[in-house]
Amino acid sequence: MRLIVGLGNPGSRYARTLHNAGFLAVDRLAERIGAREAGIHGGAQWARGAFEGAAVTLIKPVEYMNRSGEAVRGAMGRLGVTPERLLVIHDDIDIAAGQARYKVGGGHAGHNGIRSIIESLGAADFHRIRVGVGRPPEGMDAADYVLSAAGPEARARLDAALEAALDLALSRFLGRASGG
Repeated sequence: MRLIVGLGNPGSRYARTLHNAGFLAVDRLAERIGAREAGIHGGAQWARGAFEGAAVTLIKPVEYMNRSGEAVRGAMGRLGVTPERLLVIHDDIDIAAGQARYKVGGGHAGHNGIRSIIESLGAADFHRIRVGVGRPPEGMDAADYVLSAAGPEARARLDAALEAALDLALSRFLGRASGG
């Protein structure tokens, strides 16, 4: 069993923002692997599917990003998943727009969703895909940047980063699913 978490904020106000890159990635991944919605449990929207014969659960916490850790810890407990079988997908302003990066472990780098997960789990050794959204324009607050609706140019770069994130999830995380 593998657990994939997409980070974002609930509600239509945030649906088209850069900060919801994790939600968008999980939606695309669910479609790609044919995952079926399984309702809301423990503070998260669930979908279940399989990739190369291995079970995959995808969740999107329904609380705001800074409280994501509670839903992730609950899902891990319910599924019996260890941090080594957890992938979290989230936005990252320190990565160029249009790109995605894969890593295991590390700190939160100021990302409140990752901070919440690390605090809730008491561990940071889980897999991550950081979806690049780039730095805000000079003079613009980072929070305002990621929480405002993405315009056409930013949306095109986000689409490229989401495709790169899906490739990483399938090859680097799920591609290993049947091997351990």
